[in-house]
Amino acid sequence: MIHFADANHIELLRNGAEYFPALEAAINAARHEIYLETYIYETDATGLRIGEALKRAAGRGVHVYVLLDGFGCKDMPAAYVKELQQAGVNLMVYRPKISPWTLKRSRLRRLHRKLVVVDGKEAFVGGINIIDDFNVPNHDPPRIDYAVRIEGELLPQIRTSARKLWRRIAWSHLRRVDARTLPETEPAKTGNMKAAFVVRDNLFHRRDIEQSYLAAINHAKTEVLIANAYFIPGLNFRKALIAAARRGVRVRLLLQGKKEYFLMFATHYFYSDFLAEGIQVYEYRKSFMHSKVAVIDHEWATVGSSNIDAFSLLLAREANIVVLNKPFAEQLASDIERSIVDGAHEILTQDWKRGNYLKRTLSALVYFVVRMVTGLAVQPDKH
Repeated sequence: MIHFADANHIELLRNGAEYFPALEAAINAARHEIYLETYIYETDATGLRIGEALKRAAGRGVHVYVLLDGFGCKDMPAAYVKELQQAGVNLMVYRPKISPWTLKRSRLRRLHRKLVVVDGKEAFVGGINIIDDFNVPNHDPPRIDYAVRIEGELLPQIRTSARKLWRRIAWSHLRRVDARTLPETEPAKTGNMKAAFVVRDNLFHRRDIEQSYLAAINHAKTEVLIANAYFIPGLNFRKALIAAARRGVRVRLLLQGKKEYFLMFATHYFYSDFLAEGIQVYEYRKSFMHSKVAVIDHEWATVGSSNIDAFSLLLAREANIVVLNKPFAEQLASDIERSIVDGAHEILTQDWKRGNYLKRTLSALVYFVVRMVTGLAVQPDKH
């Protein structure tokens, strides 16, 4: 069950242009500890800038813990890893053995969270990796993405999650676990925003993120607005969207129009059914969209790392923030609306039926492959 805390301040950060200055300022102000988790850490100008801030923090005695995913950071130069470690940054890799084509569930479970906790007082959660906005596939910048900066009652829960994961990976790597803790303080009550920290793991929280979406969609009265980069929803998710549309809820989907991976063509498999039910589908084609956000009824909003596909919802470690606050939800909805107006193309029913026979056929084939791969991946590993 999702637990909401009442006294929080949540700040929406759009793209790295807003996120990285806020993150760097928090790292520069750190006095005790920093936990940073990311799927991708590029050694571009942005990555080097954040790395310098982490090294400075370690140099003044802050305990810095950086956890990287083995697949997302597989190309990170070993020399740079050594440079960070020599500066005092504690760095580990989550599941360094990748070999994705073995379809072993243990190899496909990735650290997809993008999370930073500073001194147990300030946290960042979202979809933004440590990578420059203009460092995007196919040279279609800038990347569109979101994160939130959090202060308030949620911080102990977020810090505990980061600390537990670090300790678990340290034990698996046979590394000494630092026993230091922060000075004991009461959770700060900053602001009046109601919010929850929702994770997906492989133990106690397997379906929390999916269930939070489904609960909100099933109770929607006026509007469901989703912006999601990798959108291959399961049956329950599709049924919830269609049921919402049938009871008069306006359902709009803003999806990635520039396909980064071949398997993303499976998204098209649902267009015909969605359009037939009056669900509006838009493809963002102006640049590269990496968003994983949603707004429902102008009050419920989520920002995080979880895509709406089987890999995010069934295999990866994810983290989302769910906010119950009308001004925040309206701010996020306004930003999604701006992306629709500025860079999206609406998929119309008649156009889709008339001119996309090959695309519809391909999408059915790709969707079959996705289902097959996912089915194999979620089977128990053979030892």
